[in-house]
Amino acid sequence: MKYLMAMDQGTTSSRCVLFGLDGQIVSAAHKELEQVYPRVGWVEHDPMEIWSSQVGVCHEALAKVGATGRDVLALGITNQRETTIVWDRKTGRPVYNAIVWQCRRTAEYCDELCAKGFGEKIRAKTGLVPDAYFSATKLKWILDNVEGSRERGRKGELLFGTVDAWLVWRLTNGRAHATDVSNASRTMMYNIHKLEWDQDILEELDIPRAMLPEVMPSSCVYGVTEMFEGEIKIAGTAGDQQAALFGQGCFDEGMVKNTYGTGCFILMNTAGKAVESRHKLLTTIAWDIGQGAVYALEGSVFSAGAAVQWLRDGLRIIDSAELTEYYANKVADTNGVYVVPAFTGLGAPYWDPYARGTIVGLTRGASKEHVIRATLESMAYQSRDVIKAMGLDYAPELPVPVPGLRTEVALKVDGGASANNFLMQFQADILDVEVARPEIIESTALGAARLAALGAGLYEGIAEIKALPVKHRVFTPNMDAALREAKVRDWRKAVESAKGWARE
Repeated sequence: MKYLMAMDQGTTSSRCVLFGLDGQIVSAAHKELEQVYPRVGWVEHDPMEIWSSQVGVCHEALAKVGATGRDVLALGITNQRETTIVWDRKTGRPVYNAIVWQCRRTAEYCDELCAKGFGEKIRAKTGLVPDAYFSATKLKWILDNVEGSRERGRKGELLFGTVDAWLVWRLTNGRAHATDVSNASRTMMYNIHKLEWDQDILEELDIPRAMLPEVMPSSCVYGVTEMFEGEIKIAGTAGDQQAALFGQGCFDEGMVKNTYGTGCFILMNTAGKAVESRHKLLTTIAWDIGQGAVYALEGSVFSAGAAVQWLRDGLRIIDSAELTEYYANKVADTNGVYVVPAFTGLGAPYWDPYARGTIVGLTRGASKEHVIRATLESMAYQSRDVIKAMGLDYAPELPVPVPGLRTEVALKVDGGASANNFLMQFQADILDVEVARPEIIESTALGAARLAALGAGLYEGIAEIKALPVKHRVFTPNMDAALREAKVRDWRKAVESAKGWARE
């Protein structure tokens, strides 16, 4: 049997999934990644651990089915986006830890960019808002704080990359220093209209052009790796959320998906149109399969699954994430408790890096079950805020929050937390739209695998992928409209209480 291999390098773990050409999972392996917190609001990873753990799980997934690289038809990579790595071109050693997308260390500098009026230029060119979330200011921080790094970068001695570029470089033994358009569009340095690194932004942040990778289509051959006992074509790369959009089959304009991972990430396919948001969403590139850029509107919720990890590892009121569904169903509601998990600030549509996690509505009648249920519900509320804004940007004349209602389902969902039936039903209820969960929720890895299959010429085109059967479980809304509005109103009050907490 021949396989498609997907490397899924995420924020909390490195994964490898082997698929058949029909999209069915054959084998999988994963390894958790250590989170490094040098200071409050700072988040880092060890780039060498990213590399070694990713290679390790690939060997493990192959071993489970007695396969080697000779049995792999194509390799696709998907990755935590915006996370920033700088390494030595000769030795391959990082000059500093990877600065993770969640890290807020450059929030004040982003405020300075906005204060001097440069924020609008960034928005117009990149589709992004100046925020510590993105790669550009993280790279600037490394160049400012690692002695000699900027000068070495100008000489081409140091290289920058998001995680995909780091993996491609190491997999090809330094022969390819490349990223794809979807990842480039998340750096806050890439002009999504001209499809090139933007010189004005590079000059403003004093970032050497020589450090930056070549930008390539999401579906093409980047090079060949011999890490797994045989040559494998690296034929597809996309940031994790764009890969999930592709894996969910959201190929048509107006289709929407939500991935419930460490954060929640909602993307809408806007085809060849870079829709400018009026409601603080992001305009980004979804993919390019050799036919030009496909764009998307995106809203990012910073803490979703991360909030469940906090219940488990911080508060220690659950032993596993799976138990949240059990405890949430033990009570009829949250007893007035609302959790706003703004551990690293609030993302879209608020963009408040100074917000902090808040629990409101506590009374003596509050129990751990209420807090657990409120934490799950917070994912659905935050997603609703984004999806409502998305609908207003894309089609304000429609009387529903999700334009995808005009397709076969309103909202496609995936990611680890989408396995929680309570959460999916509450998401449908609070949106008042149907929610569809595929039988295989590994949409991110599937998207990377299918991009690689296209890049390697294994599919004739998207039409062939569309023809493959997909089974969904559909959650239908069943909440009284007055109750829904009351819950949303109280949620908004809770969000207001979390805003600006860390601002001096």
